[in-house]
Amino acid sequence: MTGILSADGTKRLVLVSGRAHPELAAAVADELGTELLPTSAYDFANGEIYVRFGESVRGADVYVLQSHTAPINQWIMEQLIMVDALKRASAKSITVVMPFYGYARQDKKHKGREPISARLLADMFEVAGADRMMSVDLHTAQLQGFFNGPVDHLWAMPLLTEYVKSRVDLSNVTVVSPDAGRIKVAEKWAAKLGGHPLAFVHKTRDINQPNQAVANRVVGDVSGRTCVLVDDLIDTGGTIAEAVRVCLESGAREVIVAATHGVLSEPAATRLQECGASEVIVTDTLPISAEKRFEKLTVLSIAPLIARAIEEVFADGSVTSLFEGNS
Repeated sequence: MTGILSADGTKRLVLVSGRAHPELAAAVADELGTELLPTSAYDFANGEIYVRFGESVRGADVYVLQSHTAPINQWIMEQLIMVDALKRASAKSITVVMPFYGYARQDKKHKGREPISARLLADMFEVAGADRMMSVDLHTAQLQGFFNGPVDHLWAMPLLTEYVKSRVDLSNVTVVSPDAGRIKVAEKWAAKLGGHPLAFVHKTRDINQPNQAVANRVVGDVSGRTCVLVDDLIDTGGTIAEAVRVCLESGAREVIVAATHGVLSEPAATRLQECGASEVIVTDTLPISAEKRFEKLTVLSIAPLIARAIEEVFADGSVTSLFEGNS
């Protein structure tokens, strides 16, 4: 029977995957030393989704992995249906593993009569039967409070910083935030890289126009330095491309971009390839198809981190210990 038994044989870990990012799910299973639960999933002609598991999950601790990539609503719905099926199949516990939390940017109201869609998403998973949630680099920390059960907030920063350390001369680095709102993240990056100057890009954004921002100037010293421009996600690439441009115009020697989630909606690949960055580094929390890839893109595997977190939760260990107090 698929799964991992605890040392005393009293617990069974089962990993389940949706169809959004099968490569990541297979890599996590390999890291755990197990196989994915056999699953049948398909769409009816009218778009309805059907899911059935090929083995019993009664009494098992089940981890349901699904990346919220495009078409995002389809994959969220599939994950909800999987949770419901597991609950009705008498799983002992159900942990929703969403490497990228869909709708995370809709975490508050900017104007009247707007939804808080990130909260709605958490509510739906709770109603479906999820006992726990796990995600990587949430857009804002407050998202952890939207779900009434435990939430494991994983950090990709150790993975990204270790790669950057191998890539740059650490004696001449400035860590740059693409806007004032990400300064705290940039501060943690600077500490991880050994303590470096900080800068941020002053930008303006029209809340009535999605995916549009204007970078105005860099606040901080970047002249002659290697800039490590950090963010949690890159969607259409407009904000990052503008930030790279402003850094280079301010005298930066080179700019390296590092972000956890490569959403890379059109025309991100073109913008990032042409913006002047020497390298763009992301993880594979989301699938990155061939048409989204470009010469300067580096994709790091998030599977070892997710697998280690799952192992800690299954063994009643400490997920926080994986990040030396940064989670």
